[in-house]
Amino acid sequence: MTIPERVRAHCAAVAESARHVSIDLDATGAIEPGAPPELDPERHFLEGSREDVAAYLLTLGAINFGSGWFPTVRKRDGMSGYYTVASALADHWRAAGPSLDPPDLARVLGQDPGHPLVGLYEEALRSLGSWLAGRSALDVIEGVDGSALRLAASLAEGMLFFDDVGFWKRAQILPNDLALAGLAEFHDLDALTIFADNLVPHVLRVDGVLVYEPGLAARIDAGELIPPGSREETEIRACAVHACVHVAAELDVPERILDTWLWNRGQEPRYKAVPRHRTRTVFY
Repeated sequence: MTIPERVRAHCAAVAESARHVSIDLDATGAIEPGAPPELDPERHFLEGSREDVAAYLLTLGAINFGSGWFPTVRKRDGMSGYYTVASALADHWRAAGPSLDPPDLARVLGQDPGHPLVGLYEEALRSLGSWLAGRSALDVIEGVDGSALRLAASLAEGMLFFDDVGFWKRAQILPNDLALAGLAEFHDLDALTIFADNLVPHVLRVDGVLVYEPGLAARIDAGELIPPGSREETEIRACAVHACVHVAAELDVPERILDTWLWNRGQEPRYKAVPRHRTRTVFY
C-alpha cells in the first residue's frame, strides 16, 4: 500500500471506533471551494534559481512543525507561527543565500536559543543533512521519477521527524509544496490525502463537520495541551482525514486541494477567535 492508502485505511478505522470525535456529514455543505493553492511569494523564497528555491523548500520542510509551541515563540507582526518561520528563512535565503548551519538557526528565526523548539529544529536540520548525504535538493526531486508518493516514502523512511505513522502529514506536504513552486511535476500528486495538523480539524470543528465530546471540547477551549499520540489527538486528526475523503468526493476535488481551501479558511478571524487543539509534536 502507498502512504496515502495507508493513511486513509488507518483513519477510517480510527473514525469508526472513535469515542471523543464524531463526523457530521450533513454539515459538509458549509464547506465551499476556495482559491487555487499557491505559495505566498513574499513569505516564501520563490524568486531564486531552481536549485536555491528547492534548497529553501527542503529546509523549510525539515522544520515545518511546532504548532503546539507557536503560542510561546516570537511572531512577526500579523503572522502566524508557520509564516514567521517561513518568512524568516526566506529573508535569510535572500540575504545570505542557501546556507544555514544549525547553530545559526535561532538568530535567523529571531528566537531564543534556549527555546525547546529551536533545539528540535536544529536536530531536524542535522537529520536532513544526513538524509541528503551529499545530494542536492534537485537531485532528490529528480531521483523519484516524477512520483510524489515515492518522495513521501523516502522522507518517511529516511528521517524520524517525518515518520508520522498513520498520517505522514509532513512527508506528503513537502512534495505538494515542491509542485506548487513549479519545481516538480508529479504524476501521482492528486493521490495525496489532506495534511492532518491542528488547523484543518479546527476549521471542520467550527463548521460543524467534526463534533468533539464535551470534555474534550472543554479541554481544548481552556488551552490544555492534548498529548501527542493520545486517543483524543489521534481521533481529531483521523476524523478530519476521513471526513475530507467524503467532502473531496462530494466536491469532486483532490483532497490536497481541499486541504488548502480549509487551511486558508482557518486564517479568517472567526476561526482564530476559537481555540484550536494544541499538541507539542514534531509531526505538525
